[in-house]
Amino acid sequence: MRTRQALIKAASEEFDLYGYDGTSLSRISSVAGMSIGAVTFHFPTKVHLADAVQEEGRAVTLAALERLSAETMTPLRMVIDLTLELTRLMEQEPSVRATIRLGRERPGTEAWSDAWLPTVRGLLDRAYESGQLRTDALPADVTTLVEHLTSGAEDYLRRRMGSDPAFESAVAQLKRVWHLALVGVSAETSTLPRQTGSPESPAQTG
Repeated sequence: MRTRQALIKAASEEFDLYGYDGTSLSRISSVAGMSIGAVTFHFPTKVHLADAVQEEGRAVTLAALERLSAETMTPLRMVIDLTLELTRLMEQEPSVRATIRLGRERPGTEAWSDAWLPTVRGLLDRAYESGQLRTDALPADVTTLVEHLTSGAEDYLRRRMGSDPAFESAVAQLKRVWHLALVGVSAETSTLPRQTGSPESPAQTG
C-alpha cells in the first residue's frame, strides 16, 4: 500500500504539471525512485495509473464535503465555505489538481466537478426555498456562478504556480470575489456593507 500511494503521489505531480499526454510511466518511476517493474506491478498501463489518480482526487474532495456537511450553518454559507475548501484543496493537493486536468484531457472520464456540483445545487435549492437568495437569483444560475468561480481559482493557481510566493492565495482572492458577488458592484444600489478595514465606497459616503 505504501508503494502504491507513493506512485499515486508521484503520478499526481506529473499529471498536474505535464498533463496526460506529457506524462510517461518511466518518468513517474524516476520521480518515485522506483523501477519501471515496480510501477507496472501495481499499474500495468498509464491508463490504470491515471484512473487511480482521479479516484484519489475525488476521494479527497468527497472527504472534504463530508467534513463540511457535519457543520451547522445555513445552506448559502455552506456553499461559500465549500468553494473556499475546494480552492484550498486545489492549492494544497496535487491529486486534486491532477484530477481536474485529467478530467479535461481524458474524454469519457468523470469530471472533478461531478463530485461536488450536485451538492452545491442541492444547497442552493434549499437556500432559495428558505429565502436566502433573491427571487431572481435562481439556483441554476448561482450554480453556474460557482462553477465560474472555481474555474477562475484554478486558472489563477496555474498562472501563479512557481512565481513570487508573495502572491495572494487563491482562497483569499476568492473570499474577496464572493464579497463582491454577495453585495453587488453597482454604485447605484442602496447602502452596501463593506469589508472590515476597507475604505468606504461612493455608495456609502453619498
